Amino acid sequence: MENQPKLNSSKDVIAFLAERFPLCFTTEGDTRPLKIGIFQDLVTRVSETDSVSKTQLRSALRLYTSSWRYLYGIKLGAQRVDLDGNPCGELEQQHVDHARKQLEEAKARVQAQRAEQQAKRRAAGETTDQPAHQRKPAPRRERPAADSAPRQPRTTAPRASAPRQPKAATERAPQPQRVNVTDITALKIGQEIKVRAGKDAMDATVLEIAKGEVRVQLASGLAMIVRAEHLQF
Repeated sequence: MENQPKLNSSKDVIAFLAERFPLCFTTEGDTRPLKIGIFQDLVTRVSETDSVSKTQLRSALRLYTSSWRYLYGIKLGAQRVDLDGNPCGELEQQHVDHARKQLEEAKARVQAQRAEQQAKRRAAGETTDQPAHQRKPAPRRERPAADSAPRQPRTTAPRASAPRQPKAATERAPQPQRVNVTDITALKIGQEIKVRAGKDAMDATVLEIAKGEVRVQLASGLAMIVRAEHLQF
């Protein structure tokens, strides 16, 4: 058997497993609950010639079983399957309850993130539910009426006004400078970090550190694998 090309991400590993074990894994549609201890079966069945390490298999399994698609499939009466699709026991109530809790927590994180983004837009004067041409302008302040009494002519010479002092430039609080991650070995599990996407940086938490890659979880609950150049302290 020829060596497979090196798999660089957990998504690549999941795609490889879905092709290798189609009765167990899938990349789309409904998923099936996996057999307890299936990691050891994978270590036995997937050889080194497949260019997949144990660390990559473990990371791919965590990503697969923490996805919303998989958690939705954890229901009472569903059967766990092994790598060949053979039934390996019915799901227990405690496993169903645990999956429901994970799903609710992930949804709550997404809702909290959306609420925070909407609050920031409102604070910046933006509205998402009304077109710009329909927005009402801010009320104008009325100037106080001028005194009706005529001004008396000035009989004394005007006093020389003191020279105006230049106004000091408004000092802005220095913004924290983000530092790009150059050495992922300096990171720690559970550390708060930034994931750079274009000009924006998203909050994330380090879940796992692998060779050349870091698995993080965004505030939305989404877990993903990123390279060091996309991370910032």
